[in-house]
Amino acid sequence: MDATAPVHRRPAALLAAATALALALTGCGSSGSSGSGPDAAKSAQPRLDAQDINPQPLDKVKDGGELREPLQQWVTQWNPLQVDGTYGDAVEIMKMIEPLLFRIDATGTYQPVPEFLQSAKVVSTSPQVVLYKLNPKAVWSDGKPLSYLDFKAVWQAANGRNPDYNTATTTGYSQIGDVSQGADASEVKVTFATPFADWQSLFYPLLPAAGIGTPEQFNKGWVEQVPITGGAFKIGSMDKSAQTVTVVPDPRWWGNKPKLDRFTYRVLATSAITQAFLNNEVDYAGAGRADSYSQLKASPNAVIRSASPWDEVHISFGSNGALADQKVRQALGKALDRASLIKVVNQGVPVQFPLLGNHILMTNQAGYQDNSGEWGKYDPAAAKQLLTGAGWQENGSGPRTKDGQSLELHFVISDGSPQTTVDLATATQNMLQQVGVKLDVDKVPANDFDEKYLNVGKFDLATWRNTGSFPPSAILPFYQAPVGDNVFQNFSKLSTPEIDSLLKQAAATLDPAQAAKLYNQADAKIWELGHTVELYQRPQVTAFRKGLANFGAAGLADIDYTKVGWEK
Repeated sequence: MDATAPVHRRPAALLAAATALALALTGCGSSGSSGSGPDAAKSAQPRLDAQDINPQPLDKVKDGGELREPLQQWVTQWNPLQVDGTYGDAVEIMKMIEPLLFRIDATGTYQPVPEFLQSAKVVSTSPQVVLYKLNPKAVWSDGKPLSYLDFKAVWQAANGRNPDYNTATTTGYSQIGDVSQGADASEVKVTFATPFADWQSLFYPLLPAAGIGTPEQFNKGWVEQVPITGGAFKIGSMDKSAQTVTVVPDPRWWGNKPKLDRFTYRVLATSAITQAFLNNEVDYAGAGRADSYSQLKASPNAVIRSASPWDEVHISFGSNGALADQKVRQALGKALDRASLIKVVNQGVPVQFPLLGNHILMTNQAGYQDNSGEWGKYDPAAAKQLLTGAGWQENGSGPRTKDGQSLELHFVISDGSPQTTVDLATATQNMLQQVGVKLDVDKVPANDFDEKYLNVGKFDLATWRNTGSFPPSAILPFYQAPVGDNVFQNFSKLSTPEIDSLLKQAAATLDPAQAAKLYNQADAKIWELGHTVELYQRPQVTAFRKGLANFGAAGLADIDYTKVGWEK
């Protein structure tokens, strides 16, 4: 994957069937750099389709072989429901090795995965009841069949009623009133106490009751290990010294035999992935930056594939020190020229990065509207007024001061970040200096960025990507109020009862148009709060090694890893 910053992916990230998406982005080339002028960028502009994965029938795919993939950081927490387990690559691996009840297709439609799920449907609306019919062949690696006990354990761990479970989100699970066995051992009956429109996004992936039954198991039992699996694949090895993880077919698998012998993941700094591809060390590399695109498109072994996923890049504000004051956060937002920041990272890339005015919905998503208003508008004069009103007085050419303290903030970035992230932080630094804010750019070890900084809110400014955060209810943990030490995924720790209420109302609203109205009302309040400055929706532009089949720029869809392989 190509990133300007670390990636977080919601484990319950599927697209509601009721949410229609326009799957094509249009855009022209931007001003060039690194030898890629605007004309060159336009002439080489790749197509942005729903999906670009080189689909091939299985009889055209070799048996055996290896896919070598980059990891941005070592995976510590493998439980995707745990607050520290939302790192994107780890979640994707867990979808290979644990039961994936639904797989979303390129049109944004849920499709039951027959190896796990024979059917799933709403059988009652008052109350809302969902009946799951499991494949009786589906078993965990410990030999136990999948059952309602696994659904019940996930619900009890993630519903928020026991704060000892440090869960990443309670969305959807907190609305469930009961989980029980249906007519027989293969049926699961889930009864909702309050309606939840995006029910298909739950239990994604399903985790075993035997591995999450206690808070100790849930929080610590998946640290640098995966105790139980239940998919077509399993972990082959984890070598922390070599920073590699292998995923191999599980001989217990009851479905079609996977094509590949193994998937090998190796931790690489984002800045090193392009060269690793050119050196034939990995089989894909992000091409969404000018420098990487210009090198990769020239490689005879590469093919550029593009798609339009749910993928956003932003700058978030912390809530400590001076940033505890909403006026200061609002001032920072007004001091940032978002259009100019996008140009910093969009130079020389053959797809335009659209300015994003919404925290919840993408620009090509039904219901999208720009709610940034005055809080997303570049207005340095107004920023200065807000800072002065907050008590931070101008101090000549130096940073503003208040009660003898200088207004000095820290932008935390990973030391594995590409140059575009450094450039983004530097541009932010220069913009804030113009309004009297001193901003230090602090590079921290890549493997520490999540655990020691982001997850614990130890930053004033930070940037990362959220990917696959649909349906819209998946956004709730980003902005809901922390409970005790659990911040869910609201690393800024900023929220209001009104935002909480609007988001929960939206998630319980079965009418998509009315739900979108509520989500937009909540979004306007998030802008006003000074929580996060949205920058852009990021198209996926990636180079893949020629001959790689059934894998690539998936867009909205989930990859079926059993079909991935190399053309004959």
